[in-house]
Amino acid sequence: MNISAFISYLQFEKRVSANTVVSYESDLIQFNDFLALNYQIDDVKEINHLIIRSWIIELMEHQISPRSVNRKISSLKSFFKFLMREQQIEKNPMTKVVSPKTSKRLPEFVDKEGMDVLFDEKFFEKDYEGIRDQLILEIFYATGMRLSELVNIKISDIDFSRSLVKVLGKRNKTRLIPFSNRLQKLINCYLEERKKITVDNETDILFLTIKGKKIYQKLVYRIVNLYLRGITTIDKKSPHVLRHTFATHMLNNGADLNAIKELLGHVNLSATQVYTHNTIEKLTKVYKQAHPKA
Repeated sequence: MNISAFISYLQFEKRVSANTVVSYESDLIQFNDFLALNYQIDDVKEINHLIIRSWIIELMEHQISPRSVNRKISSLKSFFKFLMREQQIEKNPMTKVVSPKTSKRLPEFVDKEGMDVLFDEKFFEKDYEGIRDQLILEIFYATGMRLSELVNIKISDIDFSRSLVKVLGKRNKTRLIPFSNRLQKLINCYLEERKKITVDNETDILFLTIKGKKIYQKLVYRIVNLYLRGITTIDKKSPHVLRHTFATHMLNNGADLNAIKELLGHVNLSATQVYTHNTIEKLTKVYKQAHPKA
């Protein structure tokens, strides 16, 4: 399979994110290894829907979750669509492939009381890392941005006069997100502390490690996980939980769904509508507690 041509197409024509490219490439290499081991296929034209189904069955027999299997199927769909476009195949075998059903899981979020505890000043040290960690958590909650977006924020992306931050999202689309006076004060406080650490070059990247290097995703994940463990018992304690928390709290406080969609950088409203389920659950709980006939 000519995976490299497809990966180049994703990078330079579709301009998808680096994380998506890695996922697609990993899925296709895994599928290619399966073909080599079980079918000894050299020509991509020999791949049919029955072969693809056998791979899906093997994945599920190895306890791969339906959600992960569906992601791999999505990778194959994109790949074979590319092959059709390049006229390397005449029939698309994916048209007869059915994705396994997944259970709809509501996004987990931290309640307002938990967030109030998290942003108590006593929670953070007053050194560089403490102030940086507090800003990271507050930016996630105040803007709803993704982990990949946060690590790439530049100081020049912040418009202090208009209280806006420019974010580079999926498919290299930029959006502007407003922020509060509280967050602006914290950013200024962090920038003053940032001057005290040794930086190898005059980098414009906002968030740095204690050694002056650009911060990386695994470190941010560990920071968020550490602090969330102190305030919540929910299963997932990740940056994405703070994104869910931002959206859910906005919706619960009367924000328009379309406005939340734009802030989150969603392409379709359907991706944002998942947060209405949390709101409905909250309303149902209030109804059962308050209504005499409930």
